[in-house]
Amino acid sequence: MSTYRISEAADVLGVSDDTVRRWIDSGRLPRTTEANRTVILGTELAALATELADRPDQDDPRSASVSARNRLAGIVTKVVKDTVMAQVEMICGPYRMVSLMSSEAAAELGLEPGVRAVASVKSTNVVIERI
Repeated sequence: MSTYRISEAADVLGVSDDTVRRWIDSGRLPRTTEANRTVILGTELAALATELADRPDQDDPRSASVSARNRLAGIVTKVVKDTVMAQVEMICGPYRMVSLMSSEAAAELGLEPGVRAVASVKSTNVVIERI
């Protein structure tokens, strides 16, 4: 199971470390302890990322500062596979990215909810890489 330190979770969600700490203190984001460090389970982070993406802030200044040709770090929130193809959904800050790839590629990359990855976008193609 993937886990994230507070700073990593903040980076994935596109918020500050203090915001993640406030969400933990308020109970919005469950935490656990691993080697005397506060960590967040990848599945919990994926659920919060999905919740935040479903209600985007229209006044979010980040959306104007990110080019569509960038590599966007994020978290995998959903993987749907059949025998040939896989649909992988990610939340990258305020953006929801979807990539279609072979089921074999998704399995080799170990893509599952809670895993950190990078979406590379060019034109209408989204390529996902593990971090």
